[in-house]
Amino acid sequence: MDQLTPAGELAATNGIRHPGESEEYRRARQALLVEEIEVRRQAERVAELRRALPPGGEVPADYRFVAEDGREVALSDLFGDHDTLVVYSYMFGPEREAPCPMCTSMMGGIAGKVADIGQRVAIAFTARAPIERLTAAKAARGWTDMPVYSDTTGEYTRAYVSADDGDIPALNVFSRREGVVRHFWSEEIGFDMADPGQDPRSAVELDPLWLVLDTTPGGRGTDWRPGL
Repeated sequence: MDQLTPAGELAATNGIRHPGESEEYRRARQALLVEEIEVRRQAERVAELRRALPPGGEVPADYRFVAEDGREVALSDLFGDHDTLVVYSYMFGPEREAPCPMCTSMMGGIAGKVADIGQRVAIAFTARAPIERLTAAKAARGWTDMPVYSDTTGEYTRAYVSADDGDIPALNVFSRREGVVRHFWSEEIGFDMADPGQDPRSAVELDPLWLVLDTTPGGRGTDWRPGL
């Protein structure tokens, strides 16, 4: 990697000034800009390390799902013409009357980007509830492009989400090379890894809701969650 210019030097080139700002504000904003540059660089470094992971474990079965039209499809079918598949398993177990609001918020942030994502990789959303309930909830949100599948048997869920078939979310990425499907990466930061005073969250922030709120004076808050 080329030697990077120190973040402080890059921040010093910033000529942006806003009406009425004080010298105190500008000093603090410039110091924050240095940290923002470092965060961006750390994100790039983590993404590079992720891409460099060695081959993951071969997927032991071609797990079956129920598609929106009632057909049974296999995990390998979800790849389509791509060699990479992103699968988000959301909290909508058979006992739930409605999907998890937090999962719904995250999925809503992706819903309008499914066609764009599909230009690079395949993406699918799975839950344990019957497909009729998944499609009804999808229609209620106006998610026309989002592909949902029911893991009716729970075999995929027990293998890659929760060994005891718990109603929890999970993000998994799979690769297919020369006909072999392997697990590539999954989110592994658990609730017990949260830092003191922080809401537990993953390494990869998928919900733009929180990214927008992080730019505001009140931030994410301590007791607020989105509702359906």
